[in-house]
Amino acid sequence: MRILWDFDGTLFDTYPAFTKVMKQLVSSEISEDEILRELKVSFHHATEVFQLTEEQITAFRKKDNALSPDDKPPFRGLKTILEKAELNVIMTHKPRAEVIAILKHFDMEHYFADLVAGDDGFPRKPDPASYHHLNDQYHLDLAVGDRLLDILPAKEVGMKTCLFQNDSPGADFYVTNYHDLNEMLWPSN
Repeated sequence: MRILWDFDGTLFDTYPAFTKVMKQLVSSEISEDEILRELKVSFHHATEVFQLTEEQITAFRKKDNALSPDDKPPFRGLKTILEKAELNVIMTHKPRAEVIAILKHFDMEHYFADLVAGDDGFPRKPDPASYHHLNDQYHLDLAVGDRLLDILPAKEVGMKTCLFQNDSPGADFYVTNYHDLNEMLWPSN
C-alpha cells in the first residue's frame, strides 16, 4: 500500500493547539467548537470567517511556531500503519522546516519517502498539481486526509480516498481512528 498523507489533523493532532492559539485572537464570545469547525474547513477559511487582520494572522503564525511539538502529537495507532505501508508521502501546506522539525521530534522522518510542503511552490489544495507530482513518482494507492480538500485532488488523480474523523460525502473510506484503518487495509482474518 502506497499512501499519501495530509499532515495537520491527519498524521498529527494539531487542531487542539491551533484552536487554542486562534481563541486568543478572536472575540471571547466565539467558542472553541466554532473555531475548530471553521479551521477544519481551512485556515484561510477560518481567518475570513473570524475576520482576522494581517497582524492577527502573523500573530497566529508566531504563536503556533512557538508551540512545542509535544502540543501536536501523532495520532494513536498511526505508526503501525506507517510501518506496514510499502511507502508513505506527505502533502501539506505547512512549511517544510516545521514539518521536518515535528517529524524529527517524534522520530518519524524515516517513515516518509517524500514530502511536498507549502513552501515548495505548488498551488494550494484542492489544486491537484502536487498530487500529480507525487503520484507520477510513486504510483500511490490511497490518500488520507481530514478535510474534503485533501481528497478532492486525490480523486482527480485516480487514487482511493479516506477521510479521517470527517464524514463529509465523497470519500471511498471513512475512519475515526487508525486502528480501524489498519484493520481495513490489513484485515487480521
